[in-house]
Amino acid sequence: MTSKSQFSDEEWTRFKRAPFVAGMAISLADPGGPIEAVKETSATLKAVLDAARGGSDSELVQEIARDIEADTRARKSPLAGFKPSKGAAAGVEILDQLREVNRIVTEKAAAGDAEAVRAWLLGAAQAAANAAKEGGFMGFHAERVSDGEQRMLDMLGEALAAPPA
Repeated sequence: MTSKSQFSDEEWTRFKRAPFVAGMAISLADPGGPIEAVKETSATLKAVLDAARGGSDSELVQEIARDIEADTRARKSPLAGFKPSKGAAAGVEILDQLREVNRIVTEKAAAGDAEAVRAWLLGAAQAAANAAKEGGFMGFHAERVSDGEQRMLDMLGEALAAPPA
């Protein structure tokens, strides 16, 4: 079993930030209006809270999620200390951030916990992508996941892929 004590404070902060960074990637991949952004952020937070309340078999994921839940109750921003650049550079910075999380969890966590963290982060991104319809007019001809969001989901999948054995 992997626990918080195996990681530095900086690494743990990255873990707590990671689901929101993944959700942010979706929001930036196909920016909608403020309603879409709220829906996507809410879906990301729901994925975190579900994990905190036993929605994951991984104790590591649950521990990260419980820390995030405690921080949000204390009104601490989960994205504190992370502000990507504007434009295309933001996507690169987000993917780099998640690649680093993947590297850390791969090096320091048990294989099952590392896989659970990867799946949890991808699940948070997928939840954000599914949260709001994109395009169309007044909801007509809108799509659940836009092409831009799907491309970002694919890139996130690559950034969070398990390393070859």
